[in-house]
Amino acid sequence: MCASVKYSSRGPALIPRMKTKHRIYYITLFSVVLLGLIATGMFQFWPHSIESTADWSVDRRSVHDAPLVRLPVASSIPERGDLSCRMHTCFDVYRCGYNPKNRIKVYIYPFQRYVDDVGAPISSTGLSREYNDLLSAISDSDFYTDDVSRACLLIPSIDVLNQNSLRIRETAQALAMLPRWDRGMNHLLFNMLPGGPPDYNTALDVPRDRALLAGGGFSTWTYRQGYDVSIPVYSPLSAEVDLPERQPGSRRYFILSAQTAVHREYRAELERLKEENGEAVLLLDKCSNLSQGAVSARKRCCRGQVFDYPQILQESSFCVVLRGARLGQAALSDVLQAACVPVILADSYILPFSEVLDWKRASVVIPEEKLPEMYTILKSIPHRQVEEMQRQAHWFWEAYFSSMKAIGLTTLQIINDRIYPYAAHTYEQWNNPPIVKWSSVNSPLFLPLIPPRSPGFTAVVLTYDRVESLFRVITEISKVPSLAKLLVVWNNQNKSPPEESLWPKIAVPLKVVRTKENKLSNRFFPYDEIETEAVLAIDDDIIMLTSDELQFGYEYFNYLYTYKMPGDIKNWVDAHMNCEDIAMNFLVANITGKAPIKVTPRKKFKCPECTAIDGLSLDQTHMVERSECINKFASVFGTMPLKVVEHRADPVLYKDDFPEKLKSFPNIGSL
Repeated sequence: MCASVKYSSRGPALIPRMKTKHRIYYITLFSVVLLGLIATGMFQFWPHSIESTADWSVDRRSVHDAPLVRLPVASSIPERGDLSCRMHTCFDVYRCGYNPKNRIKVYIYPFQRYVDDVGAPISSTGLSREYNDLLSAISDSDFYTDDVSRACLLIPSIDVLNQNSLRIRETAQALAMLPRWDRGMNHLLFNMLPGGPPDYNTALDVPRDRALLAGGGFSTWTYRQGYDVSIPVYSPLSAEVDLPERQPGSRRYFILSAQTAVHREYRAELERLKEENGEAVLLLDKCSNLSQGAVSARKRCCRGQVFDYPQILQESSFCVVLRGARLGQAALSDVLQAACVPVILADSYILPFSEVLDWKRASVVIPEEKLPEMYTILKSIPHRQVEEMQRQAHWFWEAYFSSMKAIGLTTLQIINDRIYPYAAHTYEQWNNPPIVKWSSVNSPLFLPLIPPRSPGFTAVVLTYDRVESLFRVITEISKVPSLAKLLVVWNNQNKSPPEESLWPKIAVPLKVVRTKENKLSNRFFPYDEIETEAVLAIDDDIIMLTSDELQFGYEYFNYLYTYKMPGDIKNWVDAHMNCEDIAMNFLVANITGKAPIKVTPRKKFKCPECTAIDGLSLDQTHMVERSECINKFASVFGTMPLKVVEHRADPVLYKDDFPEKLKSFPNIGSL
């Protein structure tokens, strides 16, 4: 059966009438709901803080239109900077919180004009161009937030770069009036020219409570290590002068001094160096026959001859940077820009960004009392090392000195690394140029651009004529699974190595290298035969190590020993035939800042076939010299880089009472 349905000429009568009747109602209801959702979303994400709506930007409004703030005479003054402050005592890391990008958020206070009770400004210059550039760079970076409630670090828009332009008391009162000052907690101040006559303090004299200070002239007395940040003194010439690129290499002059107003005692010493070394040394001073102004600031003179500055710096291998009234000097930036290796004579000066930058790779630091010996010290540096230092110096300027933006963002990155240490930049990221040019020797300071030619490690065995002991060492080392090649350095020029048929038969290539001179440094030369990243350097009398102990740990620093060893340490080692192992430990500890890893205990350490005749270490004077060489090396490095370590790396199950077949290294400690 089929039910019939009546249709009118317009189709079914009931359904169309319902749609027509309620259509307007449904559309209106849907529109109201949609508008409500949009309004809720806008309110949810719209900034709620009154302070956050006042976004920092000098470009959006004139400085003269900024609000005027009058400081009452009785306004509170912050306490003087607390020298005991450290990140764990004066900085609230909980404000930084966790974020997936591991990046701190930085808030910049809105710009305001501060005046005292009679209307006089607290600064004679207001907002300098340099500080404006600094704040603009930060506001354009990923660190910036306009929401003060999300900020980890707060930066006042009060310009304290140059203390000479400030009224100390009034500036301190202005800082204390900041709405979130809280005794300076989590606040950062930038200052490049601290102190004033006659004392020229090495840190900003403005009382600042617990605020962090990014300062341009710190000494070891005023620098709070791990809290403050030592920054460079910006040189305006960086923006005004575009120096042509100069390839590393020999220059017209060996040493050049171009600073003006050098102390008369230093000037006298430099004049003596000039007399002793002639045309290799060029001493410049300001030009007395030019009128004062921008033109004279970019000129230097010597006996009536006029030179363009800083262009003349490119004509010298080394450029002197002496302390002036202040420790921090803009001349350091000019020298780096010119790819001239700075010779820094400023005792107690904390070098810019020294927390992360390895200045030994780009400069030479000499105590002020050794100024008369400067020429001799610099002449002892190998030519290849000078070229690398020139290249590194220019890259330091380009990456960290060239602009206020570079200085500001580097400062924030250092603080960021402290707060998120697990995501911090590595030594290589801070110190290695992004493009590494290949040379005849591959430096391990730079991560390789391609995988190593061979996996595993190369064993380099230094020997003279102890053949029986040498063969025992080769036999034991050849059992190590990770061994890729064995290189024997034959250090005896009066005796030929054994015939090929007499050598132990091993599964890896064995190569004998005959040296031209009997020097202990031959042990650490980066031979072309070395194709692995890791190298085990060992003597021919180390016969008490098992293959498991050798497999458990090894390291590579031959390049550093050959080309980076400071002063005359390498020559001293070769002359005394002693302390090459101590020299290597000094070098590695100085480069890495880390202690060696002690791998399991070793009680038996002796060479049965060694006698007082052929064993250097059995000579009675040997241990006396080793004490002397520690003092010698420490004086050359200018510090004691060796680290105290209380850690020992042992393999799993090393001393546990387990079957040997369950242990990865069963033969450790077996001899």
